[in-house]
Amino acid sequence: MQHEFWYERWEQNQIGFHLAEVNPHLRNFWPTLGLAPHSRVLLPLCGKSVDMLWLLAQGFQVVGVELSPLAVAAFFEENQLPASIRSAGEFQVAEIPGLQIYCGDFFKLTRQALGHIDALYDRAALVALPPAMRIDYANHLKQLLSPGQQSLLVAFNYQQVEMAGPPFSVPGEEIASLYAEWCDTELLATTDILQQEAHFKARGLSVLYEEVHRLKVR
Repeated sequence: MQHEFWYERWEQNQIGFHLAEVNPHLRNFWPTLGLAPHSRVLLPLCGKSVDMLWLLAQGFQVVGVELSPLAVAAFFEENQLPASIRSAGEFQVAEIPGLQIYCGDFFKLTRQALGHIDALYDRAALVALPPAMRIDYANHLKQLLSPGQQSLLVAFNYQQVEMAGPPFSVPGEEIASLYAEWCDTELLATTDILQQEAHFKARGLSVLYEEVHRLKVR
């Protein structure tokens, strides 16, 4: 999956993955991580997610990473946030107090450039990637995170033969396999969402589950 694919999606406003409201799983399960106030939270492939604003409102330091400059600009414009811009290696960083978005290729982000991270929130990153890139993604996260750090991961589980991704089906067994070498994984919730996601049903899905996982780096 090349960069041009995502540039085109944003240029054509084909962003069905974007939610206008805060994800309910974030509200319900983020407190279970027990993070200290002002913890620094990483959101890979963040798009213009309003989940970042919710985390900021809870007192966390928020760090998003997004490939598309259009998505980054839209986030700050739509939320009427006057961001300052600076360069950080290969990235342009748009920021307000407590919130930064690194614009560039997530796979080129280094621990040195990113700095210390306390936790990770992944709602639409892993499921946006085809199988080979999911392996690369998990391996790259291993380079950015440290023992003891926790993640909240929201994934889809459906019959992949019924619909071409993205978003892709990433069942719990695959998540366990991707992270087993360096993380403990726990399934927190499974929700049948097919009836409320009519556009996925129209694409041919007969079942669609949203699954919430908690991961902890060993």
